[in-house]
Amino acid sequence: MKIYLELYASLMDRLPPGKSRHRRELKIAEGAVVNQVIHEFGIPDDQAHIVLVNGRFVCGSDRDTRQFEPDDVLAIWPPVAGG
Repeated sequence: MKIYLELYASLMDRLPPGKSRHRRELKIAEGAVVNQVIHEFGIPDDQAHIVLVNGRFVCGSDRDTRQFEPDDVLAIWPPVAGG
């Protein structure tokens, strides 16, 4: 199944090569859950601070059960500081 992965800020260096700056198309197995994709790209749980699927927040407790549908967009931001 095809989904899209978007990584931002310091996580962008974990993306495979591609044309888009922060977005890649992925092929994943049917029934895959959010944490499987996060861990496949070597992103530690504490670095997956904000996780959205199709613009909706997925809290930590739901990341082991939230399955993907075709063409979903998984976006991940690390913790950031600033002011």
